[in-house]
Amino acid sequence: MTISVGDTLPDAQLSRFGGDGPEQLALSSLTKGRKVVIFGLPGAFSRTCSATHLPSFMRSAQGFFDKGVEEIICLSVNDPFVMQAWDEANGAKEAGVTLLGDSACEFTKAIGMEFSAPVVGLFDRSQRYAMLVEDGVVKVLSAEDSPGACETTVGETFLAEI
Repeated sequence: MTISVGDTLPDAQLSRFGGDGPEQLALSSLTKGRKVVIFGLPGAFSRTCSATHLPSFMRSAQGFFDKGVEEIICLSVNDPFVMQAWDEANGAKEAGVTLLGDSACEFTKAIGMEFSAPVVGLFDRSQRYAMLVEDGVVKVLSAEDSPGACETTVGETFLAEI
């Protein structure tokens, strides 16, 4: 079942590269009592994710913050080493976007947003989506119709929805 507006997010362990190396953190610790934007994409360093999706949220970050969003989180089914390298290559953190890995695809599967495209070597990846979450509850949700599309979930379009 795919997550919907009004649903409470399931908790999941996400990963990031901290000061002492890889670390795990509970998604609930990032959403409890907070207003956050979470957007998911198929993979770090992939063409559309790097050229369009991530940069759109980097460009529009201040607009989200002006609307009371406390954090913008980008989730990808990648390990913390890859996510750290992607952050360093793109400057996401400096632009106000937190990159986190859903290494085991736990969260992505729990919200029904996984897909596989074996012909291009992608297994258990995230569909493109963007959601506004307040205190763990989905308030606004946008998802692309196909993994190759990146129109309704780009930062500027999603910002206009909230």
